[in-house]
Amino acid sequence: MAKVVTMGEIMLRLSTPGNEKFIQADEFDVNYGGGEANVAVSLANYGHEVEFVTAIPQNPIGDCAVAALRKYNVGTKFISRSGDRLGIYFLETGSAMRASNVVYDRANSAIACATADKFDFDAIFKDADWFHFTGITPAVSDLAAEVTEAACKAAKAHGVTVSVDLNFRKKLWSSEKAQKVMTNLMQYVDVCIGNEEDAEKVLGFKPGKTDVTSGELELAGYVDIFNQMVDKFDFKYVISSLRESYSASNNGWSACIMDGKTREFYHSRKYSITPIVDRVGGGDSFAAGLICGLLDKKDMKGALEYAVAASALKHTIPGDFNLVTRADVESLAGGDGSGRVQR
Repeated sequence: MAKVVTMGEIMLRLSTPGNEKFIQADEFDVNYGGGEANVAVSLANYGHEVEFVTAIPQNPIGDCAVAALRKYNVGTKFISRSGDRLGIYFLETGSAMRASNVVYDRANSAIACATADKFDFDAIFKDADWFHFTGITPAVSDLAAEVTEAACKAAKAHGVTVSVDLNFRKKLWSSEKAQKVMTNLMQYVDVCIGNEEDAEKVLGFKPGKTDVTSGELELAGYVDIFNQMVDKFDFKYVISSLRESYSASNNGWSACIMDGKTREFYHSRKYSITPIVDRVGGGDSFAAGLICGLLDKKDMKGALEYAVAASALKHTIPGDFNLVTRADVESLAGGDGSGRVQR
């Protein structure tokens, strides 16, 4: 199995029970999660050696976050125990036509205040095969953006494949700031994941004469965007998950990929996910499935089908983490979506 490094923020998640609104809630359900931490857990579940890099305060809540990672065999030896607080996010889970809502409380969190000298990147990337980060981490603070670039530089110096999930978060930064920071980071990236909103808000790419927001998938628009991205950044692969949101409880789910060298384009099979139990972490489970497929030396079509199946399953699991096994993913990717009881 490969050695994978992910770096970002793990947060305390406080979510309303069931589908209650914030104003109704007298208590919150507790989970831990965050983009790159979610990817780390998935890849560890698939059997890869995974190290998660972050900063976490030296207090009992920080200990709980570390324990949440160790529970699923994620390596934590490179975590910096520094800073004053763990980031928090509050989740109100939507239903039917009512969308979910997230409120962040992560200003001045440990990773937002960490500096590059807190991390021994040469040791972190020794013998590593893959490094994954998202656009969320550099959005947290200017310091976090600097740490992210330092990690990318070290990864490339060690010959490590680098992937990014663009993940634009309008509650963290503006499109203008995102484009300034993320365009610079793309020089280190081999595999780029991001939907059409990410491509526009984070990197400034728009489809030509097609409309990818028309309510139906306009795959020609993705071909156009992917070609623009490869032309500028020479990515090895460009990938997008494709969510058709009929309601908060019912989504169509598929994905597409382009080979940056041959410009071959492929659209996966589509899953109808209803009812959705928890869509948070769906994109992270997709990224992890794709990384796993590529590390397993699947061709791009096989890797994409693995990623889509893995992420479809995540929508059925509460919490940020995707806790399915390789066998679960391979069964669904192979066509068994019956949901029959396994005896």
